[in-house]
Amino acid sequence: MNTSTRHVVRGLGVACVAMLGLTACSSPGEDSPSSATPAEIQAALDEGGTITVWAWEPTLEQAAADFQAEYPAVEVELVNVGTGPDQYTAVQNAVSAGAGGPDVAQIEYFALGQFVVTEAVADLSGFGATELEELFSPGPWNAVSAADGVHALPMDSGPMALFYNQDVFEEHDVEVPTTWDEYLDAARALNEADPDVYITSDIGDAGLTTSLIWQAGGRPYDVDGTSVGIDFSDEGTARYIEIWQQLIDEDLLAPIDSWTDQWYQGMAQGTIATLATGAWMPANFESGVPSGAGSWRVAPLPQWEEGVDAGAENGGSGLTIPQASENKLLAYAFIDYVTTGAGVGARLDGGAFPATVADLESEEFLDAELDYFGGQQANQIFATAAADVADDWTYLPYQAYANSVFNDTVGQSYVSDLPLTEGLQRWQQSSRSYGADQGFDVQE
Repeated sequence: MNTSTRHVVRGLGVACVAMLGLTACSSPGEDSPSSATPAEIQAALDEGGTITVWAWEPTLEQAAADFQAEYPAVEVELVNVGTGPDQYTAVQNAVSAGAGGPDVAQIEYFALGQFVVTEAVADLSGFGATELEELFSPGPWNAVSAADGVHALPMDSGPMALFYNQDVFEEHDVEVPTTWDEYLDAARALNEADPDVYITSDIGDAGLTTSLIWQAGGRPYDVDGTSVGIDFSDEGTARYIEIWQQLIDEDLLAPIDSWTDQWYQGMAQGTIATLATGAWMPANFESGVPSGAGSWRVAPLPQWEEGVDAGAENGGSGLTIPQASENKLLAYAFIDYVTTGAGVGARLDGGAFPATVADLESEEFLDAELDYFGGQQANQIFATAAADVADDWTYLPYQAYANSVFNDTVGQSYVSDLPLTEGLQRWQQSSRSYGADQGFDVQE
C-alpha cells in the first residue's frame, strides 16, 4: 500500500520542526563531500561500506536487494521507523541530537520544505542531480527542486484520476462526469436514485483540498526562500469552493474518513461511487476492495472548465540525503539507482507508480491491461494525467504543520454551518500566524 499518499497529517510532534525557527538544525557529516563526479561515486561503490535507509515504501526492499547484488561491497540497512509524520519526528530528533540518523530518508513532497528550510537535507546538485530533470514528469520534479537546488530524487508520483464504480453508474443510468459541474449533477442523481449512495466520502482532507485547488488553477502559497504568502481568495480556490460547498450543503458526501474499514466497505458495497486520487491507488483497491474487481474503472479527473486539460498531483515522495550523513556518495548512488536506474523496474514490478517519463511512455506500461479494472488500459489515463500537471505549484515550507490544523479550521465546515470560505480563511490565518512565530517573513 502506498502509505506515502494515504493520509492527512493530523498531528506532528517533531523536535526541530515543531518549532521550526530558521536556524539550521544540522551540520554536514564530517569527511562527507557535498559534491562528487561519477568516477568518485563509482570509486566509493567499489570501496564499499554501509548505508542506513529510513523508508516505509515496501517496493524498496527488492530494489535494495538488487542494488546490493550489483554492488556487493555495499550493505544497505533498510529500516522502517514509521510512516510519514512518525518518520519525520525520528529524523528531526536525530538531527537535533547530532547522531543516530539515516543516510537516506523517504520524505513526502508536501513535507520536504520543512527539511530544506532548516538545512536538514543535502542539496544534491553537486552530485549531478540537476542533469536529471528531463527524466522525471513535471509535478514530482517541481516538488524536489525548489529553493535553487535539488533536495530529493522523485521516487513516485500521484497524478490524479477519477476511480468510479461502473456498475453503480450503469444501474442508476448516470453518466460518468467529465467536469466538476457534471460531478455535482451526478452526485445529486445517484443520491436521489438511492439515498444510501454517495458520489464520494469526505470529512475534510487537506491533501485533497489543496490538490483540487491546484487543478483549478489556484495558487494560494507563494514561497520565496523565507518569504511566505498565503491567500485563499484567488479564482482557483473560488472554483473549488463553489462546487464543494454545494456537495456539503446538500449532504452529498458520505461522512466517512478515508482509509478506515467503513471506507473500504463503502467502496466494496457501492455506497461510495467515486474516488478522486493519485494514480498509486490501484494496488490499494486490489488489497482493500477485492470484491470490487471488475466493477471499478478509471476516468480522467473531471475538469473545472470544459475543454481544458488540467491536472494535479496527490501524494508521492522522494528520497533525500540528510545533511549529517557521513556516507553521501554511497547514499547518492543508492537513490540514483532506485529512482532512475535498474531499481525503478523492480519497484514498478512491486506496484509503484513511476515518476520517470521513460516508464510513463513505454509501450509495456501504457498497454498493460489491469485485470482489477476489467482489463482497462488505465495506465494510459494516468500517463496523460501526469503530463497535464501544472509544474508551478508550491507547498509551504511548513506544510506538515498547516495540514495538522486543517481539521480544526476547514474541517469545521463539514460538521457545522461554517462556510468553506470562512474555514479556509481560518486555515490561512492559522498558517500565517505559525509562520510568523517561526521567523518567516509572512506577507499579508
